[in-house]
Amino acid sequence: MINIRNKSLKDFDWALLITTLALCIYGLIVLSSAASGLKNYDSIMKSQIAATVLGFVAIFFLTVIDYDIWGKLYIPIYFICIGLLIWTIIKGVSDGWGAKSWVTIPGTSFGIQPSEIVKIGLIISLSKMIDKNKENLNEPFVLLKVLAFGFFPVALIMLQPDLGTALVFTFFIAIMLFVAGIKWQYIGYAVMLAFLALPIAWNKMEDYQKNRILGFFDPTIDALGSTYQINQSKIALASGQLTGRGLYQGVQTQYKYLPTRETDFIFSALSEELGFIGGVILITLYFILIFRLIKIAMDHKDSFGSYMCMGFMGMFLFHIWENIGMNIGVMPVTGIPLPFVSQGGTFQLICLIAIGIALSVSIHMEDPDYKIERKSVLIKGDSKQ
Repeated sequence: MINIRNKSLKDFDWALLITTLALCIYGLIVLSSAASGLKNYDSIMKSQIAATVLGFVAIFFLTVIDYDIWGKLYIPIYFICIGLLIWTIIKGVSDGWGAKSWVTIPGTSFGIQPSEIVKIGLIISLSKMIDKNKENLNEPFVLLKVLAFGFFPVALIMLQPDLGTALVFTFFIAIMLFVAGIKWQYIGYAVMLAFLALPIAWNKMEDYQKNRILGFFDPTIDALGSTYQINQSKIALASGQLTGRGLYQGVQTQYKYLPTRETDFIFSALSEELGFIGGVILITLYFILIFRLIKIAMDHKDSFGSYMCMGFMGMFLFHIWENIGMNIGVMPVTGIPLPFVSQGGTFQLICLIAIGIALSVSIHMEDPDYKIERKSVLIKGDSKQ
């Protein structure tokens, strides 16, 4: 289970680890300013710092553990994920926006969002499922089996209902299938079905979800209601200009004109106080993070590890794209947090766990020459006996 060779240590992705550390430090600084003035400021910061420290401890342990063990446990992991989602549907409490996506751990007052945990679990289990069926993935029956495996948890998330999280799952599942070599004709069918399903999805949406989409196309339709957030977000972004007003000095942020500035709209808070330069620094760090995950996936031959890294990349990419996009007005408003920056202990921990597994892939992936060499040594050893 633990097998680190000297060559493996040379393959360790220090750039990914350092980038992650920089993002966490940067995120804590931004969050401390964005959340200042809130009644639960101390609780927010203690929770975020605790999740960050625990996450880096998890990175250490996950890095030294051979990632292949998670593939061997993919069925139990999958059913644990299903159980967590069913538990959420039965016992979930509202997140304040209509979705019952939070549960309280029995005997405590501590709440978690199980769908965040399921992101990691499904990426692991679906990666192994695709890996086991990669040779026949484009056969209709096999593809349907893989799709059912991947999208059953998404259906359970939609029952909460949590559209934003469901979209995250759909995106990284699509990325993993694309990397696995799914035929273009199936992609075309999926796009066609998505367009045909739009009227049904629209009728199933809650009023607040419809208003967010309508407000995306016309921010003036309800300036004091459904579009208030995005209008205030744009004001904060513009007022930051090149270098920003300074930490703890933002008017929109500190005087509470900007709603949910510690979670959904934290990029606008960052841009107001640290300006365009501050935003570019964050996006650059994200670019390095995404690039390193893709590089790990592409540099190694083991498809299970590669699929996992691409799944994690898809998860991060959608969160980054959607959150920053809705802050600047090019994407509809959803409750999608910004990785390593937005408040959220569960999400912070999950993001760091994903990095830990990716680092494990980077150092435990055995190249073909090493496998051949090790196999020949074992054969010689057996012949001597």
